[in-house]
Amino acid sequence: MTDQTARLLKIMAKLRDPDGGCEWDLAQTFSSIAPYTIEEAYEVADAIERADMAELRGELGDLLLQVVFHSRMAEEEGHFAFEDVARAISDKMEARHPHIFGNEDGTMGEARWEDLKEQERSDKGATSALDGVATALPALLRAEKLQKRAARVGFDWPDTSGPEDKVREELAELKEAGAADRAEEAGDLLFAAVNLVRAYGIAPEDALRSANAKFERRFREMEHLANGSFADRNLQEQESLWQAVKAAEKNSDAKTSKKSEA
Repeated sequence: MTDQTARLLKIMAKLRDPDGGCEWDLAQTFSSIAPYTIEEAYEVADAIERADMAELRGELGDLLLQVVFHSRMAEEEGHFAFEDVARAISDKMEARHPHIFGNEDGTMGEARWEDLKEQERSDKGATSALDGVATALPALLRAEKLQKRAARVGFDWPDTSGPEDKVREELAELKEAGAADRAEEAGDLLFAAVNLVRAYGIAPEDALRSANAKFERRFREMEHLANGSFADRNLQEQESLWQAVKAAEKNSDAKTSKKSEA
């Protein structure tokens, strides 16, 4: 154990010490801390997307603190300690890389990786191909994982035509649905859209994240062009601003492309 790891563990032990510890830290439970753990993971991803290495260093520290926090609470209850967590992931990574740490030859392709993970789930008593897909995952990501698991046992469309038809079907059902059924049909449409995007070999979560970023960028530019009066403009005027922003982006992309070709 490194000096800094030992220092961090001691800090957490002190914070959780009933005799002189921090009231807030002492009041926390696994459930109350879980949302922070999820939030920190997203902040790590955000720093990576912005290529901010200084920020990434800090966010990884925040995420590590979450692991230490959960481990400390588990140790207090007699379940496991941080060292057990580190040992478990070390054992898992060695088992999942038999071509590096074992006696297998060749490389680790995605299919072999999934086979090893499937064996792990089976060893833990899994009875369904869908066992182990965490319910706390973002809905879009979980939909993709459920579909991939189903595909591994043959339940999948052979090409994109099936998912395309399904999207059209679900869209029609949403349009015809009454108020009581509308939310369910909306969910079916989104699930079908994930399946279609996945059929094209695109990660739905990445695609939607990119679309979010594009919308935010364009919307902020519209607000800039409106010079503080965007909300006062009618929809037609706002749409004109939207089209102007899109056209400016296309012109900028075209210029960039010409420079790269030169």
